Amino acid sequence: MSDIYSKSKRSDIMSKISGKETKPEILVRKYLFSKGFRFRKNVKELPGKPDIVLPKYKTVIFIHGCFWHGHTCKRGKLPQTNYQFWQKKIEKNIERDNRNTNELEVKGWNVIIIWQCEIQNYSLQKERFDKLVVQILNR
Repeated sequence: MSDIYSKSKRSDIMSKISGKETKPEILVRKYLFSKGFRFRKNVKELPGKPDIVLPKYKTVIFIHGCFWHGHTCKRGKLPQTNYQFWQKKIEKNIERDNRNTNELEVKGWNVIIIWQCEIQNYSLQKERFDKLVVQILNR
């Protein structure tokens, strides 16, 4: 199936996708704040600029979009249009994520990854957020 947009229009659409202040990030931050956790956002000094940093707990949290970070759920499915381009791009993202995670762990950080699909509805959110608190506190 071909794309419904022209190449230039698709490029324009994709360029407007932001990597910061996404709805999933805001949702996780609001939850953590409501539970009394204090954090910093997008710390440039750490590998991968983690979305959330909890210095008190030496924990970093990445909120990954399933498509952009190659998750194995239905949201992570690659488009059929320009398949090789997307496959190469997502593979590089996965390699970079693994490299950043390893660097952080070597430096003593607890790395938590939350996938977009894990918090897509209320029941999944509650389950994932309960697990998140345990992951932070049982470091």
